[in-house]
Amino acid sequence: MPRVRYFAQAREAAGTAEEVVAGSTVGEVLAAAVARHGERLSAVVASSAVWVDGEPAGPTDPVAEGAELAVLPPVSGGFAR
Repeated sequence: MPRVRYFAQAREAAGTAEEVVAGSTVGEVLAAAVARHGERLSAVVASSAVWVDGEPAGPTDPVAEGAELAVLPPVSGGFAR
C-alpha cells in the first residue's frame, strides 16, 4: 500500500506525520485519508500540492504499491523586520 507523508498543517490535521493508506490513484488515497481523519484534513488537502515519489501528481495519477505521497500545504510567513 502507498505511504502518505503529511507536512505542516496536514500533519496537524491528520495527527500523524505518515501512515499507510490504501488506494490505486492519488484521489483514492487522499479520499481514504480524509475518511479516516475528517473535515479538517479535507480542508487542508483541498489547498495542498501532492507529490508521488518526488514528482507532482494529480487526483487521477496512478499510485504504485509502496509509493510515497507527500501532502504539501501552502506555506505562509516570510521575513519580518
